[in-house]
Amino acid sequence: MRRRVVITGLGVMSPGGIGANEFWKLLGDGRSATRRISLFDPTPFRSQIAAEIDFIPAEHGLDDPDAARLDRATQLALAAVREATDGGSTFDPYRTGVTIGTAVGATMGLERVYRAVSAEGQDWLVDHRLAPGHLYEYFVPSSIATEVACRVGARGPVTVVSTGCTSGIDAVAHAAELILDGTADVMIAGATDAPISPITTACFDAIRATTPRNDDPEHASRPFDRTRNGFVLGEGAAIFILEEYHLARARGADIMAEIAGYGAHCNAFHMTGLRPHGREMAAAITAALDRARVGPHEIDYISAHGSGTKQNDLHETNAVKRVFGARAHDVPMSSIKSMIGHSLGAIGSLEIAACVLAIGDNVIPPTANLHEPDPECDLDYVPVTAREWPTDTVLTIGSGFGGFQSAMVLSGPGRL
Repeated sequence: MRRRVVITGLGVMSPGGIGANEFWKLLGDGRSATRRISLFDPTPFRSQIAAEIDFIPAEHGLDDPDAARLDRATQLALAAVREATDGGSTFDPYRTGVTIGTAVGATMGLERVYRAVSAEGQDWLVDHRLAPGHLYEYFVPSSIATEVACRVGARGPVTVVSTGCTSGIDAVAHAAELILDGTADVMIAGATDAPISPITTACFDAIRATTPRNDDPEHASRPFDRTRNGFVLGEGAAIFILEEYHLARARGADIMAEIAGYGAHCNAFHMTGLRPHGREMAAAITAALDRARVGPHEIDYISAHGSGTKQNDLHETNAVKRVFGARAHDVPMSSIKSMIGHSLGAIGSLEIAACVLAIGDNVIPPTANLHEPDPECDLDYVPVTAREWPTDTVLTIGSGFGGFQSAMVLSGPGRL
């Protein structure tokens, strides 16, 4: 009997949409959650906007000691786990594992403590006595997965995947592989990142990857638009319950989608640069389609990486054309980063969540702020307004600094 992997639970912490329902409503309305940064004073920076979450830990089962100890990325992950598991887990702990993706781990916690022990960066020799006892948890990203495992009682394989901006896809794919090979029956999988901090902002300012459109935050993220000039930083988490299909069906689980195929390639070219031809992304897409045993003609919707940088959007457009040929112009494709920003390692899982919800509702979220199409980006990006559309089989794509290219195919429960 061939093992298959299905999604039976979903939790989302997103800018402008806490919880899966609010997240989906935000996307369906085509609203932007981008605003001036409030988590710190952004005045000295080139890019001063981000997509932040109005997150109150106590409203998501986190008490004061948790809020004081845990980095914001871990808090977002635990809040998403709480929604995905509906507050509890009844799975066999020894057949349940955890895989969490993150690009930058506990960035906010590390930076906050460094400022404290170094007198705001003035002292080269830091005073370790000013550091909290849990500083080590900020230093190792594996602590995020450990906290999730402790929260749900998972005693199976527990891992962290950190592949930059494809972490959210790669973590879910790794978890699915563990189920397919029989290592686990259930995986709590997804990704989280809370990178909105001075150090992250400075890093992206240095390479001019983020948009300086500070005077119009809501319309600053413009994937595939002729006037695009960089991405908007975001934060968030999306967590899924993955189960082996036959076991999920036997217990009467509500099956939302199947993880049908996955592919990944690296361009081995440049840490931040992309070749416009998109061959490596095309190879990842082809591998995912082959693994899912579907052809390009069967894909109903493509969830784009669509970061809003000049090179990424062209690279991705050409990769889709390379795989889909003439049909590339007929397949709807959109970027939710236009509304919730780019949450680095978390965004891939948030885009998977959007795909699952699109399958359930047969609605495609739009690419907001796409008013002036780029002649070189000439596909159907579902501009401005959501579209009712049959979405039985969907493709989601990720691209990350370092040359990472990942793709995943999800199909609706009707195909099982």
